[in-house]
Amino acid sequence: MAFDAWLELAVVCSLGAISPGPSFAVVLRNTVVGGKRRGVMCGLGHGIGFTIYAGIAITGLGILIQADHTAFSLLQFAGLFFLGFVATQMLMASRIPGPVTAHEGGGRRGFGEGFLIAFLNPKILVFLTAVFSQFISTDLSITEQVGMALLAGFIDGGWYIFVATMLAGTPLIEKLQQRRHHIDAVIGVVLMLTAIVLLASLLM
Repeated sequence: MAFDAWLELAVVCSLGAISPGPSFAVVLRNTVVGGKRRGVMCGLGHGIGFTIYAGIAITGLGILIQADHTAFSLLQFAGLFFLGFVATQMLMASRIPGPVTAHEGGGRRGFGEGFLIAFLNPKILVFLTAVFSQFISTDLSITEQVGMALLAGFIDGGWYIFVATMLAGTPLIEKLQQRRHHIDAVIGVVLMLTAIVLLASLLM
């Protein structure tokens, strides 16, 4: 694959990573509540989940999942269930008033939430399948396929780790910690509405 194709792929993946959505909200919340370590672990988990999806899309399994309507539907409902679960947790946490001091614990929980919000999001699989279809050819080597998946995962995880690292320990994160219950409420409502809208689209 030519260098300009790699560059184009990197740009597309970067634009996808920096676009706001449920993943950004989860990483932000983990950074506010758990500090840099938990935020970084959340970003790392998301990057790994994203890399797995990238590998699935590149090997063509994404097409098989979409062709098998039952399996793809189950994956979609699993993603919506987890999205609703995260939203419910945030809404419950928002009922506890007062500021919160970030602590460095919960790295494992941050990693798990980051991984699941990526791995149980079928839209990521659809996005990656659409993106990689523009770059994959019959003469693409296994090394290049692996490289494409790793590039996508590195950009995704790197962006969220960068966000968590830059926010942690700054006056901005301190202000966010003081308004943690408001942030939980807003993000919880947004995630819940997102899950409801997606569920409605699936049932239509």
